[in-house]
Amino acid sequence: MIKHRLTQLGPRLTKRKFIQSSLLAALIPLQFGSKAKDKTMEQRISTLIAEYSSQGIHRTGTEVDHRSADWLIAKISALGVEATETAFGFQRLQPLECSLRLGQLTVPGVPLYDCSYTQEKGFSGSLGPIGSQADIGVAMAPPFANTEIGQSIHSARLTDAHRGIIIVSDSQPKNGIALLNAEHFSKPFGPPVLQVAGKHWREIQLAIASSTPGHLTLHAETIDAIARNIGATIEGKNRQMPPLVIMTPRSGWWQCASERGGGIACFLEMMRAIKASEPQRDVIFTANTGHELGHIGLDHYLDAHATLVQNALVWIHLGANFAARQDPGIRLQYSDEAARSRLRPWLEKNSIEPDTETPTGERPLGEARNIFHGGGRYLSILGRNGLFHHPDDLWPDAVNPRETTKWINAFVALGVELAGSAEQPHSGLN
Repeated sequence: MIKHRLTQLGPRLTKRKFIQSSLLAALIPLQFGSKAKDKTMEQRISTLIAEYSSQGIHRTGTEVDHRSADWLIAKISALGVEATETAFGFQRLQPLECSLRLGQLTVPGVPLYDCSYTQEKGFSGSLGPIGSQADIGVAMAPPFANTEIGQSIHSARLTDAHRGIIIVSDSQPKNGIALLNAEHFSKPFGPPVLQVAGKHWREIQLAIASSTPGHLTLHAETIDAIARNIGATIEGKNRQMPPLVIMTPRSGWWQCASERGGGIACFLEMMRAIKASEPQRDVIFTANTGHELGHIGLDHYLDAHATLVQNALVWIHLGANFAARQDPGIRLQYSDEAARSRLRPWLEKNSIEPDTETPTGERPLGEARNIFHGGGRYLSILGRNGLFHHPDDLWPDAVNPRETTKWINAFVALGVELAGSAEQPHSGLN
């Protein structure tokens, strides 16, 4: 197996700056064109995210997920690119009755999709903090696992420290449930876990203080279902060259306007520009479902394309939240310094900077971690979001189209440059 390393250009190849300047000049008419005949990029992005948000709740294998897949196929086809799809079967979880009862108060919730479940009648037990001797452990936690309280919850699940667990959303607004991803969906473990809205924190704390027992019901069934990955390949002039791969997740817990919308919009804008550029190398696009369920869609894709992780020139991961308006913060991730150096000129030309960068060599967030584990090269964008995994992540209030367009512009330019690079495989990205 040949590995095509990313290598740093030295001063001797000033041709890169010439190529980048030429690409930028070429992309201006390509991206913006005549306003009388075409929408601007920002208008296209806004329209697309609005449509995606309006489709409904994007959970994997649901009716909305299938309608969204058909919609994405239509968007790809409208660009003159042949769309492909790959379907795979899985057991979709269908919650039935999921609640915590405290006396006369019933608190509805959503299960953690990789836990165990109760019988239809549920069970009653004492309430107390995570790590206590209570039957039902309670914790307030944000919608991501890599926090101190998240690790405490995980430990309690691993050791069956409680008969059940309640996670109260530590998120604004308090009326919605900001859900944790089911990283172990394929191998559920631990006791039943119910996630509830932050507005119920006070009632639950009062119940703990007064030793009021709780009645936990987490009743669900599994359904034979189909999930679909959507993709396309734009063939290059030299198909022997290592391909460029562009990936984005397309599913999530709620309507996910700012979480998923930016990645899908960037995916399509890169496809539009790369097709028009007549690339040298093949460019493979894959939009995978199953993000919230431990990346099962990407896992399925990689199982079918086992050599692609290391044989691709580079994977560009268009991840979560870089379209966010509320408490935004862009994070960039790179497999190595050479990948970072290829994006830098396009950030400068669009006058944008990330808020943070994951240190090279550290396990990245999002789908880039799958490429990291496989020893591949990647370049990844994602971000912070005040409405992360929250049902209020809706168009238009959750999205910042103007800033999103700047980031998409940079990635479009990078994609066209990498796709058009005529160097042979041993030259890496240079």
